[in-house]
Amino acid sequence: MDVLTTPAAMQDWSRAHRAEGRRVGVVPTMGALHHGHVALVDAVRRCADVTVVTIFVNPLQFNLDADFDSYPRPIDDDLDRCRDAGVDAVYAPTAAAMYPPGFQTHVEPGDLAERLEGPMRPGHFRGVVTVVAKLLAATRADVAAFGRKDFQQLAIIRRMVSDLDLDVEILGVPIVREHDGLAMSSRNARLTTPDRAAAVVVSQALGRAERSFRAGERDAGALRSTAVDHLSAEPRASVEYVEVVDADTLDPVTRVATPAHIAAAAWFGDVRLIDNVLLDEQ
Repeated sequence: MDVLTTPAAMQDWSRAHRAEGRRVGVVPTMGALHHGHVALVDAVRRCADVTVVTIFVNPLQFNLDADFDSYPRPIDDDLDRCRDAGVDAVYAPTAAAMYPPGFQTHVEPGDLAERLEGPMRPGHFRGVVTVVAKLLAATRADVAAFGRKDFQQLAIIRRMVSDLDLDVEILGVPIVREHDGLAMSSRNARLTTPDRAAAVVVSQALGRAERSFRAGERDAGALRSTAVDHLSAEPRASVEYVEVVDADTLDPVTRVATPAHIAAAAWFGDVRLIDNVLLDEQ
């Protein structure tokens, strides 16, 4: 497995493989890899000849310095996990390589970034689409995979790829969950033992709303209330939002007549978790 640390080295590696007719796949990550990331690698390997995992904790997408500083960076463990997963190359640039002196160009997301996470995390999606654009350019990827836990991010990246005519296929990979239903996240490692036990309430709350939908409930307010009531009953959870939005536009809906997501964000101590469930007739 090759480990590359500069955009030029990454581009040369990818260019050489593409010249041989190989399809290049990429999994962009911020490291602290878990089974959810491995699922992304597996998805890419099924439709690409060579697979790259990028590892870069992107300072542009953090709203709080403390959150950036505390983000886990177990690079040796991450490299071992990549080798075990059959990754062909890891692209792990430094901040100086990604944003050298004089860097000033950013990608601005559109209206999709103004909903849900947007108001809670000003500038977050600007940082996300900027770094993803740079990672796609460096890896020269034919296909890239992103998890559906961050379904708003996935929608924004798909829009960016379409709007900017980027020749890359974007895969959305289903959420991978812990044994008790908690959505896998690198942030889970920061939960205290009591908060980790309590955090399962997020997926439980969304699951209750989904079961109500399956039973015939279509009123978004009622579905939201089902989830909020269960979340609010957990004293260790500080609920930030629960929303029901159209799966394509991310606009709030009053009635679920087309595919929609019910999404939640909640704090457990100083750790913020997000999750969502797709509400669809299928």
